[in-house]
Amino acid sequence: MQLEFLGTGAGQPAKFRNVTSIALKMLDERNAVWLFDVGEGTQHQILRTNIRPRKVEKIFITHLHGDHIFGLPGFLSSRSFQGSDASEPLTIYGPKGIEKFVKTSLMVSESHLTYPLEFVEITKPGLLFEDATFKVETELLDHNVHSYGYRIIEKDHPRELLVAKLQADKIPAGPLYGQLKAGKTVTLPDGRVIDGTAYLGEAKKGRIVTILGDTRKNANAIKLAQGADILVHESTYGKGEARMARNHYHSTNLQAVDVALEAGVGKLLLTHISARYAGKLAFELEKQAREIFAGAHVVSDFEEIEIPIKK
Repeated sequence: MQLEFLGTGAGQPAKFRNVTSIALKMLDERNAVWLFDVGEGTQHQILRTNIRPRKVEKIFITHLHGDHIFGLPGFLSSRSFQGSDASEPLTIYGPKGIEKFVKTSLMVSESHLTYPLEFVEITKPGLLFEDATFKVETELLDHNVHSYGYRIIEKDHPRELLVAKLQADKIPAGPLYGQLKAGKTVTLPDGRVIDGTAYLGEAKKGRIVTILGDTRKNANAIKLAQGADILVHESTYGKGEARMARNHYHSTNLQAVDVALEAGVGKLLLTHISARYAGKLAFELEKQAREIFAGAHVVSDFEEIEIPIKK
């Protein structure tokens, strides 16, 4: 599982940072990609990666400001041109109004999709999606429009059967392996009694990724980030700009650090960087954050962050 940043800028495209879009790549886990926000030009950014639009099965929109949604009509249309069909549906989650925006854009431009498009507009906080491998929770943040954060929770990995150990102990393959994998105690034809738990590997805890929309520091951000392996937090402003951040309903890098510390996250990824912070100034944002939280990092366009499985 990896995060790939397709756009890390705030407000409008800049030479070295496109506007916001993040891909959560889960090709090993579910052969799929989820997008979080689709700013203008996202499909152009995708062309410079190995992401296949047909693999995008879900899109989560944090809020309806243009730098987070203006890339949607183009991406959805191009996904059709690249052969997506009825077997490759796509679901868009987001605030009330996202369905109207997308359908109006497609209708006015007479764009016709070749695959089913579904919408889930958020009406209340809490559980938004769940299946056998993942669940997604959402909470309302503090911005000048409805802006949401998402907590992506991977279900715990089942303990793997240690086949090599079974073979070394001359335990014959067959239906017994299924019982042992379930942790049952079985009796072999030769009379040996085998405890299945002795032949299971270490448990692997599911990973947690929190991706927040534009926001001031608030309690819901901390709630969503609690114990996360990775927190993706906006950093539109820097040290000494807390008043400006508050007036514009955004956060500073140090406020993002406060959230990370209070929530006990493993790594903090700072994005939504103002164009004022170019070149060395962006490194200064990271330096200021790392002086307080060593796990802080300012991400760049096309940067990939691996999310390792924990034992």
